Amino acid sequence: MILHPSGLFNNHAKSYKRISAFPLASAMGAEIRGVSLSSLDDEQFLEIEDALHRHKMIYFRNQDTSLADQENFTLRFGAFGVDAYTPGTAGHPNVQKVVKEADTRVKMIFGSGWHTDSPFLPRPPAISILFGVDIPPFGGDTMWANSQLAYEFLSETMKKIIAPLRVHMSARNVLRTIQEINSSPEASKLGSMNLSMEDQRGMIEGSFHPLVRTHPATGAKALFVDYTYASGIQGMTEAEARPLLDFLVNHITQPAFTCRLRWEKHTLAVWDNRSCLHQAFNDHDGYRREMYRTTVLGEAPF
Repeated sequence: MILHPSGLFNNHAKSYKRISAFPLASAMGAEIRGVSLSSLDDEQFLEIEDALHRHKMIYFRNQDTSLADQENFTLRFGAFGVDAYTPGTAGHPNVQKVVKEADTRVKMIFGSGWHTDSPFLPRPPAISILFGVDIPPFGGDTMWANSQLAYEFLSETMKKIIAPLRVHMSARNVLRTIQEINSSPEASKLGSMNLSMEDQRGMIEGSFHPLVRTHPATGAKALFVDYTYASGIQGMTEAEARPLLDFLVNHITQPAFTCRLRWEKHTLAVWDNRSCLHQAFNDHDGYRREMYRTTVLGEAPF
C-alpha cells in the first residue's frame, strides 16, 4: 500500500502559551521554538510533553545543552531507561555517546535500520532523546515513521487479525552483525559494544510484546513491530509470521508516514518509541558525527 496525505493526517500545530510548534511533515514531527532546555520551567515542560504526544517526534535548534542539562531534561519525563549496548559516558552513566569517526568504514552504525529502541527488553524505553554535537556538512540524517498513524490506516479486518498477536522482539540479528564487524579490521572503531555472554543471551531471548500496543497517556493504539528486532510471532511458525511482519513494517515505513530531520549542531530531538520507528543513515563517510543519547524507562507494553 502506497499512500498520500489524506484527511486522516493531522499533524497541525496547537496553540501554546509558552512554546511554539512548527510541523515538519504531514505525518509527524515538529520543531519547538521559544524555549531554552537548560532553564525550563514546569509549564513549558507540560506543553513540550503535550507536543511530543501530538507530533511523536519534536526537536529543538540552537540549544546550549550540557550533559547535566540533558540528564535533567530526561528525568522530567521519568526514570532513566536501560541501554543494552553501551556503558554510558564517564561521570554520566545514563548518557550514551554515539559517535562515528571520519575515517570509520562499517556497514552498520548505531541506529541503522528501522527500529524502536531496545524492544527486546521487558520494559523498553518509552522516550529517546538525542543531542547533536558534531554534525556532518551533509548526510547523517534521521528518519521517523508514525506507527500510530499506520495502524489507523489498516483495514478493520487486519486490525481484528493482529489484535491478539504477540511479537517476539530479539537482538539476535543485530548481535550477529556486531560479531561480524568485530572480526573485521574496523572492530576498534565501531564503538563500545562489548557485551558479555550473559548480556547477549538475554538480548537474544528477548521479550514477547503485543503487536498492537496502547499508549498509556493518550490511549491511542500503534503497531509495535520493526525491521531490526521483530523476529517472530508467538504461536506461529517463521514461515507464517514473516510475511505478516514484512507487510506491517513496509506499511509503517512507506514515505507518507515519515519525516526526516536534517541535523545541525546543538539540535536536540525527542521521540516517543511507543508511537514511531526511526533509523539513522550511514551515509557520511569522511565526516565525524557525535551525538549524546538518553532514554526514559517505559512500561511493559500492553
